Amino acid sequence: MKSPLVIAVAAAIAALGASQALAQAWPTAKPISIVVSYPAGGDTDAIGRAYAEKLAQRLGQQVIIDNRPGASGTIGNAHVAKAAPDGYTLLFTPSTFPIAQHVLKVSPQVAHDVNRDFTPIIKTGNIPLLAVTAPTTGMKDMRQVIAEAKSRPLTYGSPGTGSPMHIAGEMLNKGAGIKINHVPYKGVAPVVTDSLGGHVTIGWITPGAVGQHVSSGKLVPLAVAERQRTKLMPNVPTLIELGYKDLDISAWMGLLGPRGLPADIVRSLNAHMNEVLRMPDVMARMATLGIEPTGGDPAALARQIADDDSRFGRLVKEFGITAE
Repeated sequence: MKSPLVIAVAAAIAALGASQALAQAWPTAKPISIVVSYPAGGDTDAIGRAYAEKLAQRLGQQVIIDNRPGASGTIGNAHVAKAAPDGYTLLFTPSTFPIAQHVLKVSPQVAHDVNRDFTPIIKTGNIPLLAVTAPTTGMKDMRQVIAEAKSRPLTYGSPGTGSPMHIAGEMLNKGAGIKINHVPYKGVAPVVTDSLGGHVTIGWITPGAVGQHVSSGKLVPLAVAERQRTKLMPNVPTLIELGYKDLDISAWMGLLGPRGLPADIVRSLNAHMNEVLRMPDVMARMATLGIEPTGGDPAALARQIADDDSRFGRLVKEFGITAE
């Protein structure tokens, strides 16, 4: 009769062998599905499709985008959290990923823990947050905006309640001791439209969304909420330069899998994506969308998620931000 120890060791060896076999066979069983928790046609979808195309070429396997929009991304996120960790269901997400559950009243059906229920693979890009205004407002820099805000009502638009742009606007309010009123929109496009029309004093947006309008003079760039100036608009000052030392906030995008994704698959995907991010055509495409490619190891994305979950959880509570 075999001892319990022998049985346990044999079971562990068998499990390890099965895991290694799965990793070695991947990705041959079926197409890889990358879930995008937002509608088709948006920036996240477009970028995800660009990466999927390059991954398919490198892996020799079909890679498809599976759009599962709703509830600020939590529906698609939950789908991946519950998926089998076999490398055939992944998640491409923007930085609303660690923020949404602090803002929304999430139902038990889509509840998930961003630190526990996923396997980070790679942070693909950093997206600076940019404040712009129309020339018709008569304001030429952020110092003038702040001075005006102390004497009359002003507004700022963001792509939605709880978005990084919304939080940046509230951080500026706190840091400058002002109250510029928030106007939430449903997405990026209407923020751009109303900023161009001067319907909001400031539009908090990303460089890719307004680059052509800044170049043509239809919008005036005021400041970026970064620690350092962005290479995408090197002449635009940071809010830290203007004296607001804590105003370092940006958006990002990353690729994750379900919890328990085998290490060999994580390493393979990370290596391939690091190569994809260095491709000249990908870098050019990202620049037009206002994205600075990052790359790196999975631990960098894990740290980003953990830091944002903690920081934004605190800020959402401090500013009283809730879904409308």
